[in-house]
Formats: sequence, structure tokens, C-alpha cells
Amino acid sequence: MKKNLNYYAVLMAGGVGSRFWPVSKATYPKQFHDMLGTGKSLLQSTFQRLENSVPAENIFILTNANYQDLVKEQLPKISERQLVLEPAMRNTAPCILLASLKIYKENPNALMVVAPSDHWIEDEEVFANNLQTTFDACQRQKILMTLGIQPSFPNTGYGYIKAQEIAKTPIKPVEQFTEKPDYPTAKKFLSEGNYTWNAGIFIWSTKAILEAFEEHQPKMKALFDTGIEALNTSNEVEFLKNEYS
Repeated sequence: MKKNLNYYAVLMAGGVGSRFWPVSKATYPKQFHDMLGTGKSLLQSTFQRLENSVPAENIFILTNANYQDLVKEQLPKISERQLVLEPAMRNTAPCILLASLKIYKENPNALMVVAPSDHWIEDEEVFANNLQTTFDACQRQKILMTLGIQPSFPNTGYGYIKAQEIAKTPIKPVEQFTEKPDYPTAKKFLSEGNYTWNAGIFIWSTKAILEAFEEHQPKMKALFDTGIEALNTSNEVEFLKNEYS
């Protein structure tokens, strides 16, 4: 099947996976392990899953510079263009902004999904269908989307998304996000019925997310804007080395 060349994916693979210590260490974190005995690491499984919806050459790997060799070893077919190295760990906002600017500069009509590299998703066909629904919605409207997981029990290890009850469609406006709640709160959320687990998977057009950064993180956006000319060129590494941290 011919894939839409305006579809991009950003695979975040820079975490150290401290919750899985001692299996996951800073030198070899969990995304590079075959945690479930499938014959593929979590990183490889995530790349393959995204490849069902997004052209392989449009999947960018954002990772810490220390993991460059590990990523190349596990994903030998990616090009240098697809590997984006963070010189310092600064959580998700700056790495999403960096990837969005790079993709927008390459293709202003791009739609992108941002996904962690350490997920296990059993039903990949349902995931691909949900992803297509979000791409279609983000093509029509300037919205920021996230995928929620239907909770099966009051898990305190996930964040929760509260959806507005007015929407009867699969796409619902978000009322609020709640970080990992205690057990009584998680039970209450499940009983209310309009909460899902927060998977940390986001979908939007590059235009929409860059406008959101402009509004909500203007200082960060202004800093990155000083390096627009350097992005996607041989000067990018120097710019990031000087400014990213």
C-alpha cells in the first residue's frame, strides 16, 4: 500500500528506563532490550508498528547522543537524516519542538505522530486504524490529539485523561490530564466512565504544534527559532551543542 508522504513519526528513544533497573541501565536502557522475548527490542517493535502507517524514511528517532551506536545497530536501515541526537536530556517538550521544526522545514504540510519507543501494543491493526482516524482529523482541523487507552483496572502507574462527556464520537475534547493518581482516585475515575489511560502518544500537524509552542512556550520557541537556518544542515550539531542544554 502506498503511504502518504505527508505522514511523519517521531520515535522518542532517549530515556534511561530507571524503573526497570537493574535490567534497564543508563548504558543500555529498556527500549533496546527484548523485554518480552519476541525476538525484537521494544525500539524495533515500535519502529515496525509505525512503519505500517508512515513511510519508513519519515520515521525520525530522537535519542541521546550516547545511544547513537545502539540505535544504528538495531535499526540499520535508517539514514543519518532520521537520527536526531539530543546533546542533553531535557524531557519531551524540547525534543518534540526540535523534531517539529525539522519536519516543518522539510515539509510544511506534514502531519506527525509522536510515540515513546518502549510500548507493547498487542493489536497493531486497531492501532493503525486509530492512527489513521487521528491523521484524518488533524488534516481537517488545527487540533492537538492524543490516544487514550480504555482502562481495565484502577492502575496507579498511568496518567489519566478526562474526556468531555458531550462527544458521542470516538474523538472527544479533553477536559483535563491527571498525573498518576492514588488508588481511591483511580477507582473513582473508572466508575465515572469518561477517563482513559494516557499513553503518551500525540498526533498533530506541524503547523498546529508550532503555533501551540509559540503560545505556551514562547521563550523555548524563540530560542529554537534562532537556529532555524542551521536545522537539517551540517550546522545543526553545533547549534544544538551550544543551545539545547
